[in-house]
Amino acid sequence: MDDDLDPLVPRPLDRPTVVPLEPDADLSGLDVGKILAAPDDPALWPRWRESLTRWRDEARQRHDYDDSLYRRPELAWAADCFVVSQVWLWDELLYDWDNHTFTPERLLADAQERFGGFDGVVLWHAYPVIGVDDRNQWDFYRDVDGLAELVRTLHDHGVRVFVDYNPWDVGTRRCGDDASELAALVADLEIDGVFLDTLKEGGGSLLASLDAARPGVAAEGESTVALPRVVDHPLSWAQWFADSPVPGVVRSHFYERRHQMHHVRRWHRDHGEELQSAWLNGIGVMVWEVVFGAWVGWSDRDAQVLRRMVRAQRALSHLLRDGEWTPLADLGADAAELGVFGSTFTEGDEHLLTLVNRGHTAATVRVPTPGTGPAFDLWTGRELSRSAGTVEVGIPGRGVGGVWVAPSGHDRSWLPEDSPREDAAGFTHRLAHRVPTPDVAPSRPTVPHLTVPSGTHVLTVRYRCRETGMYEGAPFVDEWKPLPPRLHDLRTLERVAVLDRPIAVAAREVSEREFAEFVAATGHRPAVPGGRTPAWAGRTPAEADPQRPVTEVDLADARAYAAWSGSRLPTEDEWQLAAEQSGFERLVPAVWNLTESEHTDGRTRFMMLKGGADHRSEGSSWYFDGGVRGPDFAAKYLVPGLGLGRSTSIGFRVAWPVADEDHR
Repeated sequence: MDDDLDPLVPRPLDRPTVVPLEPDADLSGLDVGKILAAPDDPALWPRWRESLTRWRDEARQRHDYDDSLYRRPELAWAADCFVVSQVWLWDELLYDWDNHTFTPERLLADAQERFGGFDGVVLWHAYPVIGVDDRNQWDFYRDVDGLAELVRTLHDHGVRVFVDYNPWDVGTRRCGDDASELAALVADLEIDGVFLDTLKEGGGSLLASLDAARPGVAAEGESTVALPRVVDHPLSWAQWFADSPVPGVVRSHFYERRHQMHHVRRWHRDHGEELQSAWLNGIGVMVWEVVFGAWVGWSDRDAQVLRRMVRAQRALSHLLRDGEWTPLADLGADAAELGVFGSTFTEGDEHLLTLVNRGHTAATVRVPTPGTGPAFDLWTGRELSRSAGTVEVGIPGRGVGGVWVAPSGHDRSWLPEDSPREDAAGFTHRLAHRVPTPDVAPSRPTVPHLTVPSGTHVLTVRYRCRETGMYEGAPFVDEWKPLPPRLHDLRTLERVAVLDRPIAVAAREVSEREFAEFVAATGHRPAVPGGRTPAWAGRTPAEADPQRPVTEVDLADARAYAAWSGSRLPTEDEWQLAAEQSGFERLVPAVWNLTESEHTDGRTRFMMLKGGADHRSEGSSWYFDGGVRGPDFAAKYLVPGLGLGRSTSIGFRVAWPVADEDHR
């Protein structure tokens, strides 16, 4: 297979850029690199470092570099923001589905135990749900009750909060211009940073609006920020960055040491390479375990590496920012032979040596340690014995290690006191399970219906392969950047449905009139608090249309109606089997139908919607599926909380288990 088309192989633009070593070589081509590759031969490393330094000096002159952004006190936090996590707003660690409240302490306790804590979180809000109706990206923040309190709580715990900006959201409800809407949101919620989804960098007017709204707001681009824009973007992602066999340097961070970057490979189950690169370069990492509803959790081994690594990065951030940085420091021929490489960061009497082991077995090396202060093993926390200006230190296979030479009287309380564990490096699967279908006694249907017979049914289901995947499992395991046709293409899966009794599925959706009669009889109010007041609340049966489907119902509202009528929702399989029969109807306007298909993997709740809708958000392939769909089509819908699941494009129909004698 051509490497350019192999999803398991980095694309040419992701691969490290070779650094010319000739004294008079043109180095301007390095301006567009991601990682600047290191030569395999240690004898060439001094010349490589000289070329890197010359490139940086020339590039700063070429681009008239101005570091005033990095000297602003209100933005100093960004350089020390080492661990950031992408968090779906309705992640079950962050949101209590039983009590309908946010639980930031639960999220942060898990982060502290496993990763050593988060310095920042991106509250991901709209995608992949946006586009199901006309609500825009701002609505998916503005309509969330308690969001400002959530941000304040995260701030109280010392965590910076980012919001997400989707520039591709052009086909939903229009309001103000994006720069104004984003700036107002940042000011109202006291947000610290903005993640620029799908953008390498933001435009000048956008950045100016953010700065005017709240000084100190940092914009973080996705993937490689253009070198001239390092001046106004204090952070960026190191996404899809492939390193050289001998570790290279991350271009933007070498250019400006205070420019913080977050290594991320969202679909990878092994994070060893990006952890090693982050450790050698003194940059951060993105923790992203729930990728738009697909579980891609970190192994215990990688979590422990990050936990120990970031402890040192936070304590020694002054060295990473301001110390003299020597990438690929001379550790002697034995170290290179073992696959051990290191960077040094030195300031006065303080010295930091970050080490990585590219080999698969543990290695012990003797490395030089300048200065006279005590030397400590950063992996174990133990003080090391010097011999002729060197210390012996071990590095786990495919792991990290390091040495810190502490100046006299320097705080050492941050050093680890517990021994490293032999944690499992394997991927920990998190399987989604179906929430049990409500138990409904067999009864006679009270509305026109279609009967699905008992027995075994084989169904072909079609779906668009979005980043959500389908029932469980990541859709792009260990892939780099999924691109069309693998992304957003139409796929099929086969399902086997076994019905132990016949099921009667209503021929039509529940209408506004029928739901209004239920509300009048029971006094039903929105089952899930929050969000906008639905149109059906307070609407009398006389005011309700018997020919329009009721919408703006959460799954809990639909279940309440079904229980009142002695029915339940059909499963997605029952819905499809009924829809493939003659007599299956759609009210107008056509709306997606909820199904009794709620799943949870302990972090994400989702269900399958069927039928499609007249509504279609145009202008981007990132939107939720729109348009009327055939019976075989299913869309995975990540269920939002606090009333945001109530959509003008989603309704429901009901079903009954049928007694065998009634069926006969």
